Amino acid sequence: MMHPDTEIRYVSKEIGVGVFATKLIPKGTIVWIKDDLDTILDEAYIESLDDIRKDYVYKYAYEDDDGKFVLCWDHARYLNHSFNPNCVDTAYDFELAARDIQPGEQLTADYGAMGDDEEFECISEEGSSRTKVTADDYLIYYAEWDEMAIEAFKYFKVVEQPLRHLINTQYIDKVNAIADGTEPLDSILTIFEDSEGEK
Repeated sequence: MMHPDTEIRYVSKEIGVGVFATKLIPKGTIVWIKDDLDTILDEAYIESLDDIRKDYVYKYAYEDDDGKFVLCWDHARYLNHSFNPNCVDTAYDFELAARDIQPGEQLTADYGAMGDDEEFECISEEGSSRTKVTADDYLIYYAEWDEMAIEAFKYFKVVEQPLRHLINTQYIDKVNAIADGTEPLDSILTIFEDSEGEK
């Protein structure tokens, strides 16, 4: 589920639509969280669909660490990629605002953090030399993303958290401990290690 102070807006003919803040979303706020209304699909089921629906699911769903495809039920599926994202992924099935997101600003995430097998070229962005999302980006940039998440977590308990009640119960104690500074953040890399059975 996307933060309630967001909406879909047109970006451009090339990009289509995106998710925009309607109010200030402070750094450290949960901006998206996986919840029980999201649809979980097996790849075999997706492959059994007609081409129109199959293409739609593959375009808008993401693969989780269990190898299932998650199709978000709300406008979270329209969150666009950026090499300079203002949202950062965590190992706890939610993303945080990596900095203050201003009203009218588009929310973006780095698709490289998904570890997707499909590589794709991106629009060039000022402030980044990257032009392509690759399957190995998570191995190269995980420390940078982890640092962004650590910095965002410093504000976790001092900002309003309208999506806090949706944190998965298996993560709540860990999330609170990280926010309190009593436990370290689990690296985003652990998601890929767990899903691949490596290390």
